[in-house]
Amino acid sequence: MIYTDTAEARFIDRPNRFIAHVELGGQTETVHVKNTGRCRELLLPNIPVVLEKSDNPNRKTKYDLIAVRKKNLGWINIDSQAPNKVVKEWLTKQDFDVVIPEYSYGDSRIDFYMEKGNRKYLLEVKGCTLEIDGTGYFPDAPTVRGVKHIRELMKAQKQGFWCGIAFVIQMNGIEEVLPNTETHPEFGEALSQAKQAGVHVLNLTCSVDKNSLEILSPIRIT
Repeated sequence: MIYTDTAEARFIDRPNRFIAHVELGGQTETVHVKNTGRCRELLLPNIPVVLEKSDNPNRKTKYDLIAVRKKNLGWINIDSQAPNKVVKEWLTKQDFDVVIPEYSYGDSRIDFYMEKGNRKYLLEVKGCTLEIDGTGYFPDAPTVRGVKHIRELMKAQKQGFWCGIAFVIQMNGIEEVLPNTETHPEFGEALSQAKQAGVHVLNLTCSVDKNSLEILSPIRIT
């Protein structure tokens, strides 16, 4: 996926989860942050960031903050909507007969339902922006919803679905995502139980630039 109208700025601060202040063209601009996670290790004073200009003239904020430059790692895409978009692009190249986003299953909405012949698939997508010592970690904040979805996938796996969790690694050079058990032990426990139950865990490596995100992983779902 490619962002078409972007600008570089400098991060100032983040008063709350939804907005940040940046320096753009010598002026202070209030922008929407497209990620409600903590991102504390990324959003540091004076760090370079990338903004995408909104096409909605009625919005209170003109820009979305979509990427951050991290020392020794490069650009990290923090747009929480981007992982589902690039996974949809990726799935359309894998010869599925059906690809349906936001599929209702049990008490949850799973990110993707697919069919290939008589086989049915469910895939939940998680974006990874937290890097520690060359490894990706998820989540960067507790996610009750994430645990709930893992439980639903375990049920579906028992009912004959192919089930998977795809970690979209929104930075260059990172190949593995581990559960951040220090931040959310329950997520780590649920992920371990899901693996034992046969749920597939996919690490999707990406090419990330300041205005693009693309899945490079050679993994194919069969």
